Order: sequence, then C-alpha cells, then structure tokens
Amino acid sequence: MPYRPQLSSACAVLTREVEVLDERGRASVIAIPAERPLTVYVDKRELVTLMTLGGAPEALTLGYLRNQRLVAQLEDIVSVQVDWEVDAVAVTTRSGIAGVEERTSKKVVTTGCGQGSVFGGLMDDVDRITLPADARLAQSTLYRIVDAVRSQPSIYKQAGSVHGCALFSAAGELLSFVEDVGRHNAVDAIAGQMWLDGTDGADKVFYTTGRLTSEMVIKGAQMGIPFLLSRSGTTQMGHMVAERIGMTLLSRCTGKHFLLLTGQDRLIYEPGTADVPRRE
Repeated sequence: MPYRPQLSSACAVLTREVEVLDERGRASVIAIPAERPLTVYVDKRELVTLMTLGGAPEALTLGYLRNQRLVAQLEDIVSVQVDWEVDAVAVTTRSGIAGVEERTSKKVVTTGCGQGSVFGGLMDDVDRITLPADARLAQSTLYRIVDAVRSQPSIYKQAGSVHGCALFSAAGELLSFVEDVGRHNAVDAIAGQMWLDGTDGADKVFYTTGRLTSEMVIKGAQMGIPFLLSRSGTTQMGHMVAERIGMTLLSRCTGKHFLLLTGQDRLIYEPGTADVPRRE
C-alpha cells in the first residue's frame, strides 16, 4: 500500500437552495454552488486561500502543493486536516518547505478562473518533463470519453457555475470526476488523489470542461498524462507549451467533433467512426 498521510474527511455540502423570481415575478427555489474559502496553512504558516466547493478539500490541498512543486514527496507530509468552522486546512510536514518565502514571493497571474495564479518559476522546469511517446488513444475511445462526461451526474447539471475535470484510463474507463468553482481546483484535486493512490499518469487521459491554458497543460504534464481533452478551446501559450513538451492536445470535444492540435501521432484515426450516430 502506498504511504498516506493522516487525512480528515471533510467533504462539505456542495449546493445551497435559494429563492428567486423569474421574468414574470414567479417565485421558485433553485440550487447554486456553495462556494467557500479554504485557507491553506503549512506548518502554521498561511500560504494561500483557495475558493472551492469543498467536495474534496484534502485532495485539493495535496494537489495544490504538488502542482506548485512546494512538496516533492508525499512522505514529506504528516497530516492534512480540514476544519470548515474556520474555513482552513492545516498541513503538517516532516521538515518544512525549503525556501518557502522565496519560492512563493514571485507570482504569475494566469487566465484561469478560481485559483488562477501560480508561483513563478513553474515554467523553468518544463523541459525536464518527459511524456510517453508510445501512448496511443483510439478515436472510438475518445468518443467514449466524451459520452461518459456528457452522461455523468454533476453539480453543473443541477446548479451550473462550476467546472469539471475527469481522469480516464486509455480504454476510456472513468477513474475520477471532480467539480469545483475553478478548473484549477478540480485538476489539483485529481492530482492529489493520484498522489495518494500512487497512480501513474502515463496510460491515462485527462478531460476538462475549461480552456486549455498553459497552466492546465503544465499541470497535466506534471501528472505524467500524455492526453489532455477539453470541450472548450485553447490559448496560444497552452498550445505552445503542449508542443514543447510533446503533449497531445484536443479541443472542442463535443459529440463527434474535435480538433487535434498537437501530438497528432498518438491519436489512432478509425475510418467511419465519426459517421456513426451517437447513441442518446
């Protein structure tokens, strides 16, 4: 069994009901996402406040620390304890974060929503990331993934105003699905869960409902995942980074349509597959 730090289990209520009036003055009750702050303390030092639904706060915290490269090994973390009474999570490490003040002083504001700033220097190590060149994704599997996300029960369908991320096997099996107020939180939560479970990303596919920005591409690469899919588009920097690190990027993935942007050799086209009607 892989090492696991001591974790709380503090999943919060994900939606809240509110009364509204429509254009005719008629009253009704709808559900809205229950956004809340979560301030991260590492060894009693305040680090950052994340706005989140709170569905997987422990995994979110771990994924944030991993994706910001503040903690290198899961074994360096003793415990992650969430307390919603004070909207905070306390992380205890074995020996602290080396050079934490210097490493968190420079920030780069990104184009993302939710938690959209990253610590400077993250791009410095991009060239060290190696993704598996022999990974392959069949066109029919791509469609299976898109259909699985479309049919997944979600907060978005119930209340809107959230982003979702999902982890799939290379065969199209859904392994994890997380929603949050920002796609960065959702990807961090999946990264944290992969870290806890010792999951290798080399044979995985990552799906996000949000834009494929440079930060999303880098986070996917840090998880070792060669395929990044989105129902939305990409940015110029996201495209550039994906080309640079050899990631396969697919955007506008809806129904039978997609745009293959980078890493074209990894996708196995199957003649006639795009012409098969989708089952509803």
